[in-house]
Amino acid sequence: MDFAFDAADDAFRQEARSWLEAHLAQPCATEGGRAWEQELGRAGWIGLGWDTGTAGYGNRHATLTQQVAWAEEYARTTAPARVGHIGENLLAPTLIRYGTDAQKQRFLPAVARGEELWCQGYSEPGAGSDLAGVRTAAVPDGAGRYVVTGQKMWTSLAQDADWCFVLARTTPGSQRHHGLSFLLVPMDQPGRVEVRPIRQMSGTSEFNEVFFDGAFAEEMVGGEGNGWTVAMGLLAVERGVSTLVQQIGFAAELDRVVRAAVAGGAVADAVLRERLVRQWAELRTMRWNALRTLGGSGDAGAPSVAKLLWGGWHKRLGELAVEIRGADGAVGPDDWSPTTPYELDEAQRLFLFTRSDTIYGGSDEIQRNIIAERVLGLPREPR
Repeated sequence: MDFAFDAADDAFRQEARSWLEAHLAQPCATEGGRAWEQELGRAGWIGLGWDTGTAGYGNRHATLTQQVAWAEEYARTTAPARVGHIGENLLAPTLIRYGTDAQKQRFLPAVARGEELWCQGYSEPGAGSDLAGVRTAAVPDGAGRYVVTGQKMWTSLAQDADWCFVLARTTPGSQRHHGLSFLLVPMDQPGRVEVRPIRQMSGTSEFNEVFFDGAFAEEMVGGEGNGWTVAMGLLAVERGVSTLVQQIGFAAELDRVVRAAVAGGAVADAVLRERLVRQWAELRTMRWNALRTLGGSGDAGAPSVAKLLWGGWHKRLGELAVEIRGADGAVGPDDWSPTTPYELDEAQRLFLFTRSDTIYGGSDEIQRNIIAERVLGLPREPR
């Protein structure tokens, strides 16, 4: 696919840039969160990538290159981090592909308006990268709903979400990817849904544990027992499309690391200089790989290849961020005391967080197995 930008794309980019410049000074941009999502929704900027035909759900229609232009402009500004991206980029494409017309009409307009936020209930203790091992169970209640019991881990934005899409076992005694269903669960169920933040070694809590204790699932997507197919379709979107936006943030992080290396003199070290150049070249390669995937020319292993590429790249960037500072990269601030909370600096936070990049979202080992078995046709790994 030709990803050259034409005059219409340039005009779209300028419109996006102008809108962002005008609205980033408003209080809702400072507050971020739900208020900012609703501001984006009022202007139609949520859901540019939805394939909605002529109907639409409150979102603008945009070509693929225009979607890229919007993502690039957003990432290059000081715009708040999106709290609605899971609903927009993961749930919505899944409903468009697998959901009923009633489900689309119920959920997509609310996401497009920024009014309902979502989180993802996939990973569990003992079933993180090995998603087929989920044990969360759901049974019919006789009134058209399912009752969900179990625990999910590493759930981003669960503390803000109105809904969670949950992969649960609806066929008792089923094994692996059989007997799973894709359920939509309201989070506002006191006593039935509990969210607990997970404190990380970086001192922050980007993820949560979610406990379902007889929670009601209001909808099922794709039919009973077809959860694995729906879940894999969603992961293909997560790893194949949203990584392009992610890479724009990576470029900004790399730029900060390079500037720190120049300012501190580490760039004079030939080995470190070569590693910085390699990071730059690999990021360019990842961008073109993501664009190729967006263009529909990728194979069945493309999502796993993308995950392997960016996970390892980001982890190596975190290592470089502290290495270029030498011994100073391992120590805290000069004014630290036992009575003052320890604050990591930007490079240290990057280093600690990126240790998880090759694990969450499907570990490197799992991704290599997928490529080996589904693309290369090699024998399955013994279990």
